[in-house]
Amino acid sequence: MAALLDMALIYALGCVILAMLFCAVRVLIGPAAHDRVLALDTLWMCGMLLALVLGIRFESQIYFEAAMLIALIGFVSTIALIKFLMRGEIIE
Repeated sequence: MAALLDMALIYALGCVILAMLFCAVRVLIGPAAHDRVLALDTLWMCGMLLALVLGIRFESQIYFEAAMLIALIGFVSTIALIKFLMRGEIIE
């Protein structure tokens, strides 16, 4: 049973890394700013998932705390970027 879990975690790790590569490409060559913000939003979600998968793999709590920080910072940064694109300013 442990071998099956290890294989599933390796597969999940590969899928998350592949998704991160696709998001990085979209951030670099996105046709519009909105596409780049969406790709950046997906990239931080993938980073959070990567931390969660590594936390399960290595059975360490620090990865889960890192995932929580990535989620909080990513959410706030996405809101700030969208607000900047809509209004041209962040702080009113």
